[in-house]
Amino acid sequence: MSYHYRLDGGSLAISSPRTDQDTGTYQCLATNLLGTILSQKAKLQFAYIEDFETKTRSTVSVREGQGVVLLCGPPPHFGVPDISWRRLDGNPLPGKVKYSKSQAILEIPNFQQEDEGVYECIASNLRGRNLAKGQLIFYAPPEWEQKIQNTYLSIYDSLFWECKASGKPNPWYTWLKNGERLNPEERIQIENGTLIITMLNVSDSGIYQCAAENKYQIIYANAELRVLASAPDFSKNPIKKNSVVQVGGDIVIECKPNAFPRAAISWKRGMEILRQSKRVFILKDGSLKIHNVTRLDAGSYTCIATNQFGVAKNTGSLVVKERTVITVPPSKMDVTVGESIVLPCQVSHDSSIEVVFLWSFNGDVIDLKKGVAHFERIGGESVGDLMIRNIQLNHSGKYLCTVKTTLESLSAEADIIVRGPPGPPEDVRVEHISSTTSQLSWRPGSDNNSPIQIFSIQARTPFSVGWQAVSTVPEILNGKTYNATVVGLSPWVEYEFRVVAGNSIGIGEPSKPSEVLRTKASVPVMAPTNINGGGGSRSELVITWESIPEELQNGEEFGYIIMLRPVGSTTWTKERVPFVESSRFVYRNESITPLSPFEVKVGVYNKKGEGALSTTSIVYSGEDEPQLAPRGTSVQSFSASEMEVSWNAIAWNRNTGRVLGYEVLYWTDDSKESVIGKIRVSGNVTTKNITGLKANTVYFASVRAYNTAGTGPSSPPANGTTKKSPPSQPPANIAWKLTNSKLCLNWEHVKTMENESEVLGYKILYRQNRQSKTHILETNNTSAELLVPFEEDYLIEIRTVSDGGDGSSSEEIRIPKMSSLSSRGVSVIELSIHFLSIVIMIFYCFAIQPLI
Repeated sequence: MSYHYRLDGGSLAISSPRTDQDTGTYQCLATNLLGTILSQKAKLQFAYIEDFETKTRSTVSVREGQGVVLLCGPPPHFGVPDISWRRLDGNPLPGKVKYSKSQAILEIPNFQQEDEGVYECIASNLRGRNLAKGQLIFYAPPEWEQKIQNTYLSIYDSLFWECKASGKPNPWYTWLKNGERLNPEERIQIENGTLIITMLNVSDSGIYQCAAENKYQIIYANAELRVLASAPDFSKNPIKKNSVVQVGGDIVIECKPNAFPRAAISWKRGMEILRQSKRVFILKDGSLKIHNVTRLDAGSYTCIATNQFGVAKNTGSLVVKERTVITVPPSKMDVTVGESIVLPCQVSHDSSIEVVFLWSFNGDVIDLKKGVAHFERIGGESVGDLMIRNIQLNHSGKYLCTVKTTLESLSAEADIIVRGPPGPPEDVRVEHISSTTSQLSWRPGSDNNSPIQIFSIQARTPFSVGWQAVSTVPEILNGKTYNATVVGLSPWVEYEFRVVAGNSIGIGEPSKPSEVLRTKASVPVMAPTNINGGGGSRSELVITWESIPEELQNGEEFGYIIMLRPVGSTTWTKERVPFVESSRFVYRNESITPLSPFEVKVGVYNKKGEGALSTTSIVYSGEDEPQLAPRGTSVQSFSASEMEVSWNAIAWNRNTGRVLGYEVLYWTDDSKESVIGKIRVSGNVTTKNITGLKANTVYFASVRAYNTAGTGPSSPPANGTTKKSPPSQPPANIAWKLTNSKLCLNWEHVKTMENESEVLGYKILYRQNRQSKTHILETNNTSAELLVPFEEDYLIEIRTVSDGGDGSSSEEIRIPKMSSLSSRGVSVIELSIHFLSIVIMIFYCFAIQPLI
């Protein structure tokens, strides 16, 4: 085995391997006493890379916009080589390039001038690297950058044409006329893309071509040259028939006849040749200009055009008008929001000229024809005043009145400052808050053109009615104060604040509210009021008070403290009521005697501690029900529906139970199973009328005393029978007779039924037709006499009277006034006395006139 082979266990080590000597296939043979084994074959090869067959590739020409592909097939090798690309000029490869086949293919899309150059392919592996390069050349056919255009020139003028084309290689130019190559001559100069022809004549007219060519393409640009020769002519461009100008203005009267070659121009005013001066002169184009026109310049003007082919004339008139002047311009104004103002704009002008007024605000035209809110044009032909009604803050600014005529436009402007109450303050912040104070800061809003003089702070809580002004330190907040401390707040209440600014104009809009924050908690300071009580059951002391509203509770875990002691005692009993809405407490103790006086105080507490106590009030303990029943109960019937219950008052003391009043019970049978009525009277009243009862019915009644503890025992029942029902039939067959002022009435006696009360008499109800007051006359007879006034109608009805009450009424009778009877032919005796009152006499009437 050669010296550079070495076995190390089962491994074969080769020192300084050589390609020509060590390349080949190797196997490991292992042998022991039991046998022999042969490994798989292992092949030893050496990496290499040979040279590219061609180091430099042929040059490739690429047209603009085309895509090009460069191939890099690596030379023979062992060990896969890495392939990369670069440009020899050092510029980076374009970002648009694409690679494929492990970068063996380089693609350049949309080839441009800047992509031109030498590209190099590098193939490398462990054994070395080899290079190959190729050149890409950019080319482009000609493309027009500037073409020639049709041209019309006067005879003897000069022509200058230029055409330009791009391309690579750069194109060269040739010129053709009517298809024939054009060569330089005495009047013709050709240089690259330019053509110059001097002293043109009619024969130079024709179709010209500029040709641009390189080795890839030729392109043409065509244009016509027309050389013109004619006498002056005004037919297509006459002088303006009437040129109008204002006194003091400038006017140019154009004179532009068609003439080839160009005509020489002169002017006449009327019949006289016009001579130039500092004020009147002829412009280069032949137009006539008159500066600072006067009334004397008015008249006819004739332009005379002359060239070698002839002469032409054309005449127009100059009309001079008076200047328009703004006589009353708008002026600067300071106004208060809500006012109405008029901005004047009045002019003097030539009566033959129409004047148009335009108003603009801060550069924007006010379209008065559309009826813009707040703005209105007022005035006549020469007056363009602008009225602004109910002016607002946003109307501050620059107003421009523009006066337009067919001849000129002039304007005048004025600044309007609208002053108003301040805008809302901004950025209201609560910097710090305690139990009763809050530190605020803010930024002023717009002063709306009037300095802010004062600020005020308002607060709102869930318990307030809207926003309320609050006290501050400092007390007065001037216009330069932007922070303050609000004082007098209620602890443990959610507040939000806003700031209002004021100036000499008024009070502005309030700011946006601050964030909602709660004041810190503190011990409650408001003690309950209206301490009262009493009532309840035996051994109870009922205490009542007005509960403290939430905004005055000052913190969480709010409740009430009850302090009580019997009058004369020195020891207080203390109780807690841990309920926010409580307004009543019942203290129970079997040792409490009825109607015992107690001294009572009610206080408050919360999580922070105990607060104030109310003043001391005397409250009596509960009492027993009355122990005695009233005596002497009796029932007396008044009518078919009414009876009176009476009894004797109870002489009570603390042992028998206090009496606050009496309760009357009544029913219709002695079983007392169903009490149909219960009526209470307070105090020492010992009678009670009961109404709405059934007629001819036995009623039982009992009376018992009551107090705050309840009712006592009932008295033995007493009974009474209601009267029979009043007569159901009304008086019938009523007759009347009217003699002078005496009215005689008569009717039949009413007979009653067995279940009705007997008739005891009658009631006559009468009233004047136009009065509501009713008079009543009672009688035991079936007739009556009334004295009535002359000039009044009377309404009369009659009803029965009985123990059971008044019976049914007759139908209403109308007694006409005496004058009505006279007009109908009824005999009466005229009286000269007007009775102020009715004199009533009762008698029996004879010769009765039946009721019609």
